[in-house]
Amino acid sequence: MKFAEFKKAGHWPTLLAAFLYFDISFMAWVALGPLMIYIARDMNLAVDEKFTLVAIPVLAGAVLRVPMGILADLIGAKRTGIIAQALVIAATVWVWYFGLPTKFAIIAFGLVLGIAGASFAVALPQASRWYPPQYQGIVMGIAGAGNMGVVIDTLLAPVIAETWGWQAVFGALLIPMAIILAFYIGAAKDAPGERKPVSLEAYRALLRDSDSRWFMFFYFITFGGFVGLANALPLYFTVQYHVSGVAAGLLVALIVAFGSGFRPVGGYIADRIGGIRSLSILFAVVVAAYAVIAFMPEGPVSPSQGGWSLTTMPRIAWVSVLLFSIGVLALGMGNGAVFQLIPLRFRGEIGLMTGMVGCAGGIGGFFLAQTLGLAKGWTGGFGAGFLFFAVLALLGFVGLAMVKVRWRTTWGAVSGARV
Repeated sequence: MKFAEFKKAGHWPTLLAAFLYFDISFMAWVALGPLMIYIARDMNLAVDEKFTLVAIPVLAGAVLRVPMGILADLIGAKRTGIIAQALVIAATVWVWYFGLPTKFAIIAFGLVLGIAGASFAVALPQASRWYPPQYQGIVMGIAGAGNMGVVIDTLLAPVIAETWGWQAVFGALLIPMAIILAFYIGAAKDAPGERKPVSLEAYRALLRDSDSRWFMFFYFITFGGFVGLANALPLYFTVQYHVSGVAAGLLVALIVAFGSGFRPVGGYIADRIGGIRSLSILFAVVVAAYAVIAFMPEGPVSPSQGGWSLTTMPRIAWVSVLLFSIGVLALGMGNGAVFQLIPLRFRGEIGLMTGMVGCAGGIGGFFLAQTLGLAKGWTGGFGAGFLFFAVLALLGFVGLAMVKVRWRTTWGAVSGARV
């Protein structure tokens, strides 16, 4: 791929604006994950309740992706993105001033943060529509790499919370939110061409297509695994390995950086060798990572009341970090591979498919976080939850083997790209 040709092929200011919009939205969407140990400190909540609370924005974001996609088709992606960002900023201002004093307040704020999670259904189609088929993998990878916002969250939020209190995190978040909204207003443009209003019947028609259901399942595994772990791992490390909140944030930032940073790489490799081949390899890596993590023992309790620091953590915790890094890297690249294939199969319905597949991915993230919480509550450990998702990834691998011949000899043969 020649960069000069790629730059001329579409509209790079919109691609950059879509990336930044998704990035800051993702930061807001997963903000409760690294902060839950501070927000719920005086609420006497059980571990499984905390996992449920951090999963609420994920579920809300999943459910809202379809209506956000419909709205983007009705009034344009840019207008939809501006409205969504403004609503999330307003809710963030409220929490910065008034806090989250009750469990109900956390739930209500989590539902509003779902609007930020639904940005996926706006940013990715907005960028995709500007570019031809041979660049879809890298374009969707770049726009989707906005999920690296979770890296900044987990890296800085615990430090700010420890120093100035957790409400100050939302005050700090407002600064980049306002700057990026201003840039988005000035730089983003909707792609030329007539917008076709989309009805619920159009979604039902797509759901009847088996290919759309396969893509939803694959993204349920890849993006669901990524966002579910991004939300759940701060709690996981404090419970399983008894590390401090700051140490947990740093560890999760390191882990999720692999997933978000390598998403464009996953799209690029899929462009080169085909999305089916690359996704099959990545699913195999995910199965192995989840299966080994499921049998990892709990770490020793720290003699310090605040938990282990980064420099005093036991070796078993570092082994876990390595395994999660490998698994999340594969999940992130898998996200890019899935979205190399989707525009090739559903070029005319990319807005609808992004909403549907994004919804499935968000539900996967909620399901993973909730499953880990339930596993801990029912069995006293997290192993059963990770084993369950290892089986799902294995089913994804088998599913690809079932459809690859048909895909390559039908729509793949006329797509103009490697499948």
